[in-house]
Amino acid sequence: MLEKSIKSSKIIGVGSALIDLLINENDSFLVQLGKKKGGMTLVTDSDIEEILKKTRNKPLVVPGGATCNTIIGIAKLGGKAGFIGKRGDDFYGASYEENLKKLNVKTLFLTSPTPTGKVLSIITPDAQRSMFTYLGASTELESEHITQEMFMDSTIALMEGYLLFKPELMLACLKKAKAAGSVIALDLASFEVVEASKTTLKDIITEYVDILIANEDEARSYTGFSDEHKALDSLSENVQIAVLKVGPRGSYISYKNTNCIKSKRAATKGEIPYEVVRIYAKTDQSPKDTTGAGDLWAAGFLYGIANGYSLEKSGEIASACGYEVCQVVGAQIPEEGWQRIRRLLT
Repeated sequence: MLEKSIKSSKIIGVGSALIDLLINENDSFLVQLGKKKGGMTLVTDSDIEEILKKTRNKPLVVPGGATCNTIIGIAKLGGKAGFIGKRGDDFYGASYEENLKKLNVKTLFLTSPTPTGKVLSIITPDAQRSMFTYLGASTELESEHITQEMFMDSTIALMEGYLLFKPELMLACLKKAKAAGSVIALDLASFEVVEASKTTLKDIITEYVDILIANEDEARSYTGFSDEHKALDSLSENVQIAVLKVGPRGSYISYKNTNCIKSKRAATKGEIPYEVVRIYAKTDQSPKDTTGAGDLWAAGFLYGIANGYSLEKSGEIASACGYEVCQVVGAQIPEEGWQRIRRLLT
């Protein structure tokens, strides 16, 4: 069980405010688009419109964005949560912010005449999603917009890997959050992000990150190891908690036998032993869609850590969140799913 020394249980997330557009298509549709299955590709708003013209399927439209999905999940679990981002001064943006407020999420939005960003997710029959992202107004969040006060009442500050596309913004968020005393959690988000950021990513993780979250593809890209145990060991260097998510098989959580919330100690090889917890995922049904699976996993895990649950229990909550979101299309778990998850909190 992890010890904690915290001023609150609030989790503040920084990320892209994006509208999710979800369509079901077959593998050949991706081949025609020249898209490798999985991951994320940056595109223009017109690119998304052209792709939509090529499908006969009507998209499902829901609020999204990796960090925002996580923050919504934390709020649905009953946690204290806030979100920092930039949205368009348009219908989509106003609706986006209003939905967060209804969930009691503290909103720290800047607005822009640029349209609110969008993510087109193509879901193939194996439930994998391949994302085309137009960042829109979210790209206009700049380092000078970030203040230490934004993080003052947070235990954990969650950074999405996509912020690495704007290194100055990422560094500003990390520095301000660390100065405010927040524990830093980084979700690597996509193997494309890792590939594009390799020259700076390791330094950022070493200097600032306390909790590092990756799936198999992201871990392989970052560490160079396909072997799960070697990848986890490499992820664990210089952080207090490292997570390797292995899809329907669950997750591995590696942690130092020390107080990760109270302070971040420099990693000296052999100084602090690592322990590994294996959390099994519920797999009694085939997934309908994996959109948001990693985001909601992070919601359950970070909620647990911030509210004093053990690593094992936090992992169990996380797996339940990941399971439930895979039973629906999109990243919004229905209320009956949340009711099942909340039973784990008692």
